[in-house]
Amino acid sequence: MLTLDKVFDAQTVLRNIIRETSLVRSYGIAPDCELYLKPENLQITGSFKVRGSAYKIAMLSDEEKAKGVIACSAGNHAQGVALAAAKNGIKSLICLPDSAPISKVEATKGYGAEVCLVEGCYDDAYQKALELKESEGYTFVHPFDDENVIAGQGTIALEILNDIDNIDAIVVPVGGGGLISGIAYAVKQIRPSIKIYGVQASGAPSMFNSIKNNEIQCLNEVQTIADGIAVKQPGENTFNIVSEYVDDIATVTDDEISSAILALIESQKMIAEGAGAAAVAAVMFDKFQLKGKRVVSVVSGGNIDVTSLSRVINRGLLTSGRSSSLMIELIDKPGQLMDVSRIIAECGGNVTSVHHERGNTESVNGCFLRIQMETRDYDHVRLITQTLRDKGFKIV
Repeated sequence: MLTLDKVFDAQTVLRNIIRETSLVRSYGIAPDCELYLKPENLQITGSFKVRGSAYKIAMLSDEEKAKGVIACSAGNHAQGVALAAAKNGIKSLICLPDSAPISKVEATKGYGAEVCLVEGCYDDAYQKALELKESEGYTFVHPFDDENVIAGQGTIALEILNDIDNIDAIVVPVGGGGLISGIAYAVKQIRPSIKIYGVQASGAPSMFNSIKNNEIQCLNEVQTIADGIAVKQPGENTFNIVSEYVDDIATVTDDEISSAILALIESQKMIAEGAGAAAVAAVMFDKFQLKGKRVVSVVSGGNIDVTSLSRVINRGLLTSGRSSSLMIELIDKPGQLMDVSRIIAECGGNVTSVHHERGNTESVNGCFLRIQMETRDYDHVRLITQTLRDKGFKIV
């Protein structure tokens, strides 16, 4: 049984293993509320996952430790198990989906674990881990559906409550549900007036669908940039805890997550992976009624591959109107490009690339001008577009 005493015990056990991450006041990300960030991206291994896995492994018997542990993960749980196993001097084998970022695979190996790559997603790696558990006698460390793992994640709630008073809501990313289960259970025992909100990626809404339909449901597939919360089916324990203690759950799109990652970089100089930025995206895009409230968003991890980060930043720029493109149909004559560039500059935009092409225009002497611009937001894009139209240019 999960108890509050177990969560407090986990806090004691983890004291010399994890890093307590202090809340950070956020400015400019969500102006309608007082937003604080719980930066678990700064945690040892770059994710909250080390809390649950380390407490689980600490509770194993000497006989279980002698046989070693096995786990499956999209990456963050893997690193937590690998580190915790190394600190206890025991063997660890981690099954990861072959889609896991290279950085996470290499980091897992770096903490001393053996890695088994499995074709598919998290759930496929999970089945492989269960097979190896039976054949080799390992102890399985579940990434979310285990009371000791959940208790370890619940230590985040104790730190939040110790850091700040008068919290109205805590917003938490949700994959399998271990993180939000630990936080929701602990918070509701200590301060039940605080609202707990869960956030899933719209491309992997397993817990969202399960809660809305009042039964555990399994997705046929998941597709999202938030690989850390791309789980086809929530756990039985986590589903029950979320059903009882979580006030509401919503989804965010990959574009909204990308915008949140970009906002965290620019406003907070903070790197978050897709799963880590999901809770911030929910606040940014008004998924819950938080206006005028004091809110904590859990930034659950920061293990994002550098090449992925580049693509996400570009996606975030497009989504937020910070980068935009126009195609203008022109009569091919001298001075046209100069006039277009001058108008954009006078409106405060910055032209970053120009592509001139002939095509199927109305005029024989016609051409298309494709312009890429740096802009402030969508209102700025509309201003530039309308000004060009007012000057007689045809926007395609």
